[in-house]
Amino acid sequence: MKRWGLIGFIFFCTLGIVIYGVQASDNAFFMPEELAGVKVVIDPGHGGLDGGASAGDVVERDITLSISHEVAKRLKKKGATVVMTREKSGDALAEHAPGDQFPSIRSRKLADLKLREDITVNENPDVFISVHVNAIPQEKWRGAQVFYHKGGDPGGEFLAKAIQNSFRSNLKNTDREALAISGVYLLKHAPMPSVLVETGFISNPEERALLTDPGYQGKVADAIVEGIMNFMNAEEM
Repeated sequence: MKRWGLIGFIFFCTLGIVIYGVQASDNAFFMPEELAGVKVVIDPGHGGLDGGASAGDVVERDITLSISHEVAKRLKKKGATVVMTREKSGDALAEHAPGDQFPSIRSRKLADLKLREDITVNENPDVFISVHVNAIPQEKWRGAQVFYHKGGDPGGEFLAKAIQNSFRSNLKNTDREALAISGVYLLKHAPMPSVLVETGFISNPEERALLTDPGYQGKVADAIVEGIMNFMNAEEM
């Protein structure tokens, strides 16, 4: 009799554990992802003949593409929908309008910018992120900085500050503040919260080495994504 009582006790304990596990699993299954319903357009700066800044064999277009892919990967894991203006080493035209011909590099560059604008406007994302690296003649300058268009969507300033704060706390490579600028075509024409992210200085030897390191590129991507999440969470409040 005692034996059957012990078996019954073990059975009910096991059943309780199973039910609890299933309920916990179901709760996790139905928990919304952190960025579910959020759409982000990522613009890896430059591409193709337009390499952007360079130092030796290190070219901006390659760094921006690598970091953008890392950002996209992390955003998708959190449930976001991600659209990239280019996903390969060429410019946006090479992917979206490969048959188009242009009389000069300048005319191709202008058409490429217009195409990136069209992609962004047509996708109508929650945020637009253009990824770049900085360069100036003096080697001493380093650190990431985020820019927004003063006359653009008001959310651009808050998005820029959220990403800049994330850079300061996570990368610890800058004391800069997010800055308003007026001469960036895509920021001027993107009708949603939009920023240009200068991920560091390719002209600084130490930072150049970091920007070409996959591990550091992942840290930059983490900081950008954290900034986007902080911005989106603030928007919901």
